[in-house]
Amino acid sequence: MRALIIRNVLAGVVSGAVIAALAGLGMSASAAPTATTDLKTVPFEVSGELPIYPKALYKNGSSGTSVRKVEARLVQLKLLEKRYQDNDFGTMTRSAVKKFQKSKGIPQLGYVDQNTWNKLSAVTHEPTQAELFPPAPVVNGKKLDARCATGVALCIDKTTRKLRYVVDGVVKMQLDVRFGAVKTATREGSFTVGWKSRNHVSKLYDSKMPYAMFFSGGQAVHYSSDFAARGYNGASHGCVNVRDLGKIKVLFDEVNVGDKVIVYRS
Repeated sequence: MRALIIRNVLAGVVSGAVIAALAGLGMSASAAPTATTDLKTVPFEVSGELPIYPKALYKNGSSGTSVRKVEARLVQLKLLEKRYQDNDFGTMTRSAVKKFQKSKGIPQLGYVDQNTWNKLSAVTHEPTQAELFPPAPVVNGKKLDARCATGVALCIDKTTRKLRYVVDGVVKMQLDVRFGAVKTATREGSFTVGWKSRNHVSKLYDSKMPYAMFFSGGQAVHYSSDFAARGYNGASHGCVNVRDLGKIKVLFDEVNVGDKVIVYRS
């Protein structure tokens, strides 16, 4: 008992000494809070995955075949469109994962943890090879480029001079097209629609480019009155010319920024 009293007295002396020292420096000291209401929390934003959250197996930025398998299972449940089955865990995959988690009454983390994976595996089947890598569409007995097999694509064949609008492996529209001359060749490769301009006029050539869908710098798919008038007797400055005004009007409204543009030779 005597020792306890001594400790309390010493604590009081120390506290008093500290307060006196602060007062001598022109500073004030307040008593320690006596209730939780006196405590103030510091606001902060949750960014990324906190240590208290379940470990992520696949999350935003993940890529590879394993991600494609997750996406294929989400496609089976109609939570993700086939066009977004692309090996990359991006915004649309994250949204689909959150929808699945909500449907199962589990935390909507937006990434795949072990619990989410277990539940997803339980209600879907192992994706087949065809589900993972759908075969390329066949037109007139000839396969299109394999990159046109999934999602939405403007599949442009320089050999047959055809543009095919393909959605999830199904050809929705086919148009005759014309390309650039030798010195202004239309670039080949895999691109995406960067932007669209309904009534575009070229500043470089001072020529009209209605219903332009740009995919590689200044190169675009667009209507050409010259192509409609002269056919293949002329050439573009690198763009993909379309001569059917009615079809490209419809196509322009169907195509979205970000859709694939595949230019190749069959």
